[in-house]
Amino acid sequence: MVADVDGEARAPEGADVRFELVESERVALRVLCIDDDTRLFELLASYLGDNGVRLEHAPDGRQGLATLDRGVFDAVLLDVMMPGIDGLEVCRRIREKSRIPVIMLTARGDETDRVVGLELGADDYVPKPFSPRELLARIRAVLRRTAPAGEPPLIVGGVSVDLQAREVRVGGNVVELTALEFDLLVALARRPGRVVPREVLLEEAGRGDVTVSDRTVDVHVSHLRRKLGDDSRAPRLIKTVRGVGYVLARELPA
Repeated sequence: MVADVDGEARAPEGADVRFELVESERVALRVLCIDDDTRLFELLASYLGDNGVRLEHAPDGRQGLATLDRGVFDAVLLDVMMPGIDGLEVCRRIREKSRIPVIMLTARGDETDRVVGLELGADDYVPKPFSPRELLARIRAVLRRTAPAGEPPLIVGGVSVDLQAREVRVGGNVVELTALEFDLLVALARRPGRVVPREVLLEEAGRGDVTVSDRTVDVHVSHLRRKLGDDSRAPRLIKTVRGVGYVLARELPA
């Protein structure tokens, strides 16, 4: 995909712009693992990565807190027993300034540790050893429980955007988007039929781990169109307002 001088993303001549699922872009969630067990992290990163969760690593509590301050994450996996600052203290410090979901991991089955962790604000507690499949289920369950309640899906132009599940459907079929693409779509879907300037999209879709520029927005809107089945050469769903931004059609033309 390329962008023309007016900022409209277009496919090269003869390119196939039909719906296509790009496996390498299937990253919906970003989770920080604070654990000194590198082998465990590598195992989890491989499995969770194949299931739409990008796992990042911090080997101790101090680095974990610093990483949280610098980035944007959807959840934290936190080991209890670590050198330096232990997991219980890290959890306490996280809760001083954030409500991000925290899942405690521990090789100790002591009930006191579990109770203290939950009282400090942890959302779940998973004893080691555990299977990656179980952990994935726990992550999804915690995110469902901690998602803001009461906000219904956004339905615009035949596209359904479930804010709590971070899930997009077109014609009843799930469409896999990157985190940035999802945020761009939400920013447009909240204002159907209205032009959303690029600077607004930059502000609302920018994430701490992604450098977003005007051209980045154009490229990601191009990807978003393709995944939603929109024709980048003659878009009917996400239209370009030259020199300003983009507008999401309230309804598709007949």
